[in-house]
Amino acid sequence: MRLTFLGTGTSTGVPVIGCKCKVCQSSDIRDKRMRASVFLEVDDKNILIDCGPDFRAQMLFHDIDQIDAILLTHKHIDHIGGIDDLRPLGNKKIYLDKQTEDAVRQMYGYCFAENPYPGVPSLSLERIIYEPFKICDGTIDVIPIRVMHGKMGILGYRIGNFAYITDVSSLADDAEYEKLKGLEVVVLGCLRMTEHHSHQKFQEAMEMAKRINAKQTFFTHMCHHIG
Repeated sequence: MRLTFLGTGTSTGVPVIGCKCKVCQSSDIRDKRMRASVFLEVDDKNILIDCGPDFRAQMLFHDIDQIDAILLTHKHIDHIGGIDDLRPLGNKKIYLDKQTEDAVRQMYGYCFAENPYPGVPSLSLERIIYEPFKICDGTIDVIPIRVMHGKMGILGYRIGNFAYITDVSSLADDAEYEKLKGLEVVVLGCLRMTEHHSHQKFQEAMEMAKRINAKQTFFTHMCHHIG
């Protein structure tokens, strides 16, 4: 498996438009963060997790022109706002929960019209029911992880010894930690140093990382207050 971070920023990205803080004015490449998303290469299959507003720029920057499956974590725009740019890539299977499906159908209703306009994205939505499932013609196993994003339930994903859990304030319950045993790599949301109602602060992310105890932990979905 090969992991590429397409973006590690929060919903505003970093730098933030109009912000004059030290991070947003920095010329350091480490202070440039597109919206959070990752790209996985598993054997000969390419998997995208989340498709935000920076999707087009991310694909061009990394020279990616093939995606075999898309997993969405939740319905917020910074995670689904790039779906229209799937147009050149042909029909795509998108795996998502009900609330995310409802949001996608509402936002991209023109893709699901009885007689869609020529050239709109061709999307096949596959609803997740919180049980392990297979993607890429049954060749790759995926375990959904129930995550709390404040009061909203969202999804994380485990594929092999890798797990991706963004926009997290907590896991749904202790049973979800059992699904994360034996990981090589985990990616966890870590918004900033101070409290937030729907995201982990740095100390909380550190505590979750210790409990999961993966061999490697990476933080994502960071704002300009944390760099």
